Parts: sequence; structure tokens; C-alpha cells
Amino acid sequence: MIQNFTTFRNFPTLIQAKELETLLNDNNIKTLLTDNIAPIDITFSGNTLQNQYEIKIDLSDFQYAENILEKEAENLLDTIDNEYYLLSFSNEELYEVLLNSDEWNVFDYKLAQKILSQRGKTIDPEMLASLKKERLKILAKPEENQKPWIIAGYIFSLLGGGIGIVIGYSLWKSKKTLPNGERVYSYNDQDRKSGKKIFLISIIIFPLSFIFSVFSNARLLNFHNY
Repeated sequence: MIQNFTTFRNFPTLIQAKELETLLNDNNIKTLLTDNIAPIDITFSGNTLQNQYEIKIDLSDFQYAENILEKEAENLLDTIDNEYYLLSFSNEELYEVLLNSDEWNVFDYKLAQKILSQRGKTIDPEMLASLKKERLKILAKPEENQKPWIIAGYIFSLLGGGIGIVIGYSLWKSKKTLPNGERVYSYNDQDRKSGKKIFLISIIIFPLSFIFSVFSNARLLNFHNY
């Protein structure tokens, strides 16, 4: 069902997203193409203008989709010219590509394996699986240093502004998607508890502040009418 779909890949252009959509559809994988631009940046990352187009698929299709992309990339490995930038990478840099595979396209990931193999380095499925597992552990770690946002959240919540609601809810409920499709909370338990408190305080104070503002304006209007 569509509600169970999870982001598989992000793209800066619609053309790139459409290409992947077509490839997956041709291999009987149902996709959902969405635009993830938000009116405000509730993740505090400042990246609302990047990765605007998302291809979402069912979580159960993730591994199959990865296999399709890898097979597609393997068919292109022999087509590169001698000036391709990855060929000048050191072995350490190529291992970095393998470790941070989520930051590279599938073609470069497969090419890094091929180059290392040609240089006499052993590249086996177990090692690749271990690297991906280690990378997932790193990416799953909660984002650090939310204290400035927590302070700002409490200030805005006490002032009665709706911004406190946004900050609180984001700290409390924000999640990020790992390369394997798993969704984990963006912030640690302590920051999430603070976010929940900010959200609840804001929910209580915001309507009271609004009512007080309306009442004050009405009294001021009545005063001027006398």
C-alpha cells in the first residue's frame, strides 16, 4: 500500500527521478514520485532546496531495487574512459567510497570495487555487507547539539508563538530514513522529551495567547469608540 512506501532515492531534478522511476517500473516495482519541498525547514538542516524529488517504494522491494541498480551499473563499467575521476583515487579513498556508499551513486560504488579488485585487493560480499552495516550504525546515531533549538523552543512557547509548536514537534517526532529504508528518530531520547514538553506548553499557551490578543484588541477598539 502507498502509505507503507519509503524514500528509496532523492534527486535534484525531475529528469533524474523519472529515469529511475522508469527503470524500476520496467522491473515490476511500484513507485511513487513526490516533491519533498516544505514551506519551512522543520529539520533545521537548511537543505530544503536540495534533493527535491523522491522516489518511494515499498520497503520489501528495497533489496530487489538495489540489485537492479547494481546490475545496471555493472553493464556500464567497461564504458568509462581513462580520464574518469575515480581511476585516480587511492586505495584508501576507494575504501571510503565503499564505506560511505550512500553518498555515492551505484555506478561509482561498483566501479570502486572493480578498481580495488584490479589492484589486487580482496573484495567479497561479506566485507561489503559489514561496511554497510557499520555505515547504518553511524547514520542511525541521533543528531547532536540541539540545545540552542531547545532553548529557542521554550522561549517561543512561553511567548505564545506558533513557532514553539513547530520546534517542539520537530524535536519530538522528526525521523530520518536510512539507506535500507528503516526510519529512526533524528534526536536522542532526552532531546525528544524536551521537544514534547515544548510542544505541549505551546499547545496550551498559543490559544490562550490568541484569545488574550483578541480580547485586548476588542477592549482597545471599544475604548476608541467612546
